[in-house]
Parts: sequence; structure tokens; C-alpha cells
Amino acid sequence: MEIFSIFGLEGKVFIAQLINFLIVVFILKIILYKPMQKMLNERKNKIEQGLRDAENAKIALENAGEERKKILTAAKDDADVLTASAKASLEETKNKMTQDAKNRSEQILEDAKQKAAMEFENMNRQVGKMSVDISGKVISHVFSTLFTDEEKNKVLARALEKIEKGGYEKSAN
Repeated sequence: MEIFSIFGLEGKVFIAQLINFLIVVFILKIILYKPMQKMLNERKNKIEQGLRDAENAKIALENAGEERKKILTAAKDDADVLTASAKASLEETKNKMTQDAKNRSEQILEDAKQKAAMEFENMNRQVGKMSVDISGKVISHVFSTLFTDEEKNKVLARALEKIEKGGYEKSAN
């Protein structure tokens, strides 16, 4: 204990200081160290959780990129199918409209031919009637000088009858 006295230490004071130091250490451990350790552990856990979340976000981002590619590919395929369908529908509609137009033009042409034939027939009848009238007048005028009224009427009736039936046939003579 002489060493203690050389350094100016007293044994009772030293022990009391040692007990005080241990009490302060114990109190600091309870009041300061444990909450500080708890706070550091929580911070460590938060950092680890943040790293895990970042890794999960990275994986999710990669998956989202792949999913995006899949969705774009599917959308492109759907668009190609719709485009092909629209083209086929358009071609079908075009062919149908072309065929309808052909049918209508053929019908219009057929109607025009029928009308023309009816007009031609009608004109032939009118020309026939006019020629019968003119022929009757010419024959009447010519025969009035050559024949009597009774002979003239017989010849005229017979000539008109032949004209109405289709006219005089050409003979080889």
C-alpha cells in the first residue's frame, strides 16, 4: 500500500472512488448505453431493410422491364392481328362493293337495252303507220286517175292489207 501513498492515493478513498466509478458505469450503461445500443441496432436494421428493399426494387425493376417487353410484344401481336383483320375486311368490302357496282351497271345497261328495244319497236310501229298512211295517200292519188272509185277502194284495201301484214315480198322477177 505504500505504492498508493507514493502516488497520493488513500485506500479508502480509492475504493470509494472505484465504487462510485462502477455505479456511474452501471447507471450510464442502463441509462445511456442500452438506449444507444438499441438505437444503433434499429438504425442497423433500417439500413439492412433499406438494402433489402433496394435489392427487391432492383429485381422488381428488372421484372417490370421484362414484363414491359412481354406486354409490348403482345400488344404488337394484337395490333398485327387487328391490322390483318381490318385489311381482310376492307378487301372483302371492296370486292363486295365492286361486285355490287358491276351488277348495278349490268342492270342499268340491260334496262337501257330493253328501253332502246322498246323505243325502236315503237318507232318502227310509228314509221309503219306513217308509211301505210303515205302509201295510202300516194296509191289513192295515183289510182284516182286510173281507176273508178270502186276499183280504187278494192285495190287500195288489198294493198293496205298487204302492207300491214309485212309488205310486198320481193320476187325473183
